[in-house]
Amino acid sequence: MADNNKQFRNVLVIRLSVLGNVAMTIPVLYPVCKANPDTRFIMLTKKWPASMFHDRPANLKVVDFDINENHKGFFGLLKLAAQLHKLYDIDAVADLHNVTGTKIMDAYLWLRGAKIAGMDREKAKRKALVTHRTHEPVTPIHDRYRNVFKELGFETPDNFTRLYEGREWPVSPIVLEKEPGQRWIAISPFSSHRQKAYPLELMEKVIAELCKRENYWIFLMGGGKTEKIALRGIARKYKNVISMAEVKHRFLDEYALLGKCDLMLTMESANMHLASLVDLQAMTIWGPTSPACGYLGYNQVVEDDIQLDMDCRPCSITGDKPCKYGDFRCLKNIPPEYIAQHVIEAVEYNAEHQTKSTKLAMAHERHKESEQNKQ
Repeated sequence: MADNNKQFRNVLVIRLSVLGNVAMTIPVLYPVCKANPDTRFIMLTKKWPASMFHDRPANLKVVDFDINENHKGFFGLLKLAAQLHKLYDIDAVADLHNVTGTKIMDAYLWLRGAKIAGMDREKAKRKALVTHRTHEPVTPIHDRYRNVFKELGFETPDNFTRLYEGREWPVSPIVLEKEPGQRWIAISPFSSHRQKAYPLELMEKVIAELCKRENYWIFLMGGGKTEKIALRGIARKYKNVISMAEVKHRFLDEYALLGKCDLMLTMESANMHLASLVDLQAMTIWGPTSPACGYLGYNQVVEDDIQLDMDCRPCSITGDKPCKYGDFRCLKNIPPEYIAQHVIEAVEYNAEHQTKSTKLAMAHERHKESEQNKQ
């Protein structure tokens, strides 16, 4: 541990946002915890995201809360900060969210002697990118998370590989045994903002193309009643297509499944980040957002992603804005045959070049080899 942070014994780490943003803390937070074993880190997040913190370092405590129960509003957040301070004797805060709500908690803890470091949200840079005044990308969020810990004086190694590193994946009763020669592909066709989702009728054409290969198994990822019904209809049409939305499962089950998969085809969504946690190559379809917005999955390969070169992209950092043309042509104009071929090429390359390299490392190697062939 660096000399200037020896006084920090209990560091509160805050990220209260959506699942994907919380998932992105893990490749940063776990190495920080391991590199600074004399400090206890208390991760504060909401109840559902809290359950994804598997295989965590011994000095990481995860605290979940429901903002709508006892901690709503200004006084509710002050009450939460007071409880945390009393329970854990907080002497520093790594605010990886840095919004009004978390700043209320920061202020309370600062008045009680804690040092505060907050993530740079880069609002000006984000606005310049989506209004096309510049093409300069926003700093990747993993780097911005890491900078918060650096500000507190902690060592911040960038060496995360996967959960359960060096060990077998957890066993799940709902995950099948993978037979030799099978190719397993997880497909996550939804996103928290529907504007970021490739049209489902086109995604079904992608699935139909992949299903022409007898050894391909497709696992459809989704949740919620509407998604469950939609995926059920697709799964019933095609052989070797399984909807995971039909099966109640935990993050442990999802990690067990993704750990056996060869590739994930996804939108810019939480599943892209879950893939990174298990060292799974995520081929992402980008529409109104882009990797330049800073949310590319940890160690994922941007060259493998699928996106159209359009003057209007990106039009939004998070994908919550309406399309100015009204038709989301940035997604609808991507041919499903192109996506399917892109997936097949990556999966077959990885199968042919199976080495001790990780799946993501093989993706990097494939693109390096492709560039060399062009030259």
